[in-house]
Amino acid sequence: MNSLSKKLAGAVLSALLLATWSSAHAARDVGGVRFEDQLTLADQALVLNGAGMRVKMIIKVYAVGLYVPRRDASAVSVLNQPGPKSVRIVMLRNVSAEQLADSLVTGIEDNASSAEQAVLRKRLEALQATMLKVGEAQRGSVIQLDYVPGQGTHITLGGKALGQDIAGEDFYRALLRIWLGEHPSDNALKRDLLGVS
Repeated sequence: MNSLSKKLAGAVLSALLLATWSSAHAARDVGGVRFEDQLTLADQALVLNGAGMRVKMIIKVYAVGLYVPRRDASAVSVLNQPGPKSVRIVMLRNVSAEQLADSLVTGIEDNASSAEQAVLRKRLEALQATMLKVGEAQRGSVIQLDYVPGQGTHITLGGKALGQDIAGEDFYRALLRIWLGEHPSDNALKRDLLGVS
């Protein structure tokens, strides 16, 4: 193979790899919900690590996208990434505030030791009280769980803040473990959020 042929082959291979990467990491559609490849939080660009659907007893409950500073297929690495992070949940059916609050708190407790639960207890109560303000999460509602360093977990519904921010990176890490912990709410969804499906 002469020099020109090698350069041409290299250029073709590079173009193919770029096209493959772009299609794998472009905006994603999950259950009719579009998750953009990037968003900005606390003046930092975050990338879509993965997106998937929470299915319970064959019922599609919500679509969710996970945004982090850099993509990673390791749950441990994602959980320990410093900086802002965001979980965007789009409801695919109506869910009562009680069901929503209970599922979040139970998901945290399923992935936390007794000692961790004791440390998180007051903040779990704050999360539950905040989620109960939703009334009913209607189909199409967008719930965003954002972590802003130095500020804490900021929860919004349809862009409007719900309750006070909940302090501590440890709390947001516990929240992420609902989907990425050793006992995730949905194993297939965990793989989707890590981009390893």
